[in-house]
Amino acid sequence: MQFELDDEQKLLRDTVREVLNRSYDNEKRKAAVESERGWTESVWKQFAELGLLGLSFAEEDGGMGAGPVETFAVMTEIGRRLAPEPLLDGVLIPGGLISEVGSAEQRQRILPSVAEGQTLLAFAHTEPGRRWPAAEVSTTATESGGSFTVSGTKNPVLHGNSANHLVVSAALPSGGVGLFLVDADADGVARTPYRTHDGLRGASIVFTDAAAEPLGDGGDATAAIVASNVRAQAALAAEALGAMEESLRLTTEYLKQRKQFGVPLSKFQALTFRAADMYVQLELARSMALYATMSLADGTADPVVASRAKLQIGRSARQIGQESIQLHGGIGVTDEYPVGHYFSRLTAIEHTLGGVDDHLRVITGVVKDHEMLGVS
Repeated sequence: MQFELDDEQKLLRDTVREVLNRSYDNEKRKAAVESERGWTESVWKQFAELGLLGLSFAEEDGGMGAGPVETFAVMTEIGRRLAPEPLLDGVLIPGGLISEVGSAEQRQRILPSVAEGQTLLAFAHTEPGRRWPAAEVSTTATESGGSFTVSGTKNPVLHGNSANHLVVSAALPSGGVGLFLVDADADGVARTPYRTHDGLRGASIVFTDAAAEPLGDGGDATAAIVASNVRAQAALAAEALGAMEESLRLTTEYLKQRKQFGVPLSKFQALTFRAADMYVQLELARSMALYATMSLADGTADPVVASRAKLQIGRSARQIGQESIQLHGGIGVTDEYPVGHYFSRLTAIEHTLGGVDDHLRVITGVVKDHEMLGVS
């Protein structure tokens, strides 16, 4: 299996890196997340011009038709610069569901506008009080005269505060979980926006008999939701990898520059051992992030593979984040220094779509299906 990016993928990665390096440093990012929207419209426009907003959409739907490896390359750069733009939550996840489940008319009505940066989506699936992975949802869909309405509460809806259209999961009258398109400004949709601890945006959304359009044929979409979660977890793993790489770089640079007793901290063996342990955790995370991506590229959207990757990502992110703070000392927890912001984002990623304990439970649940090795 090929784990190296080809020339076109490297060009995509380098272009995204150049745009984000030019657009963001710690102060510029802070200004962006403090703004009303929470991200920079000029950067979003550049994303559209580069084709990133249609990265995974089919060409006939206004996209690039790229695969998981291209998504990996882009999301790694998003994590490296802590870019707050909602590429994953506002485009790739909900847009991917429309690509997979939606009718040709729905895809061509919505996705080109998303790819051009004119429309923002959000996936309203997570509900209060339901631990990941929740096989059922409390939000219900009701049919009357061939039309549907949905009622229920979704929270958190990541970047749902500024979305134009919502992809909403709801229990179908006939059983199963369906997906519906809902206008975010429609009657019966009440949004309560908030800021998350990592500086991004979310919303609690209450639906009260809100008009809803079934996505595709309107049948049970449970399999599509599971596959979407797997793709999202792989993308989050890539984003976390970029953030961990930058956290380690900032830490090693600090150890080289900061002096105690007249010598750089990098001369203290105990500290270099801790930095080496961080590097080991980074490489473990890289291997599992690549594993999840290559599995998708091979056509396998396996929740167990995603859980294996997310488990290691969560463990590595916690150790690298905590050690980054510790090795920086007091400056590591200040708002003016970036390393604390990286740890905050890594913590948010670890808690998104299941934490370490949740994914460990998934993995241990399938151990019984493995063959036991005997000793002869």
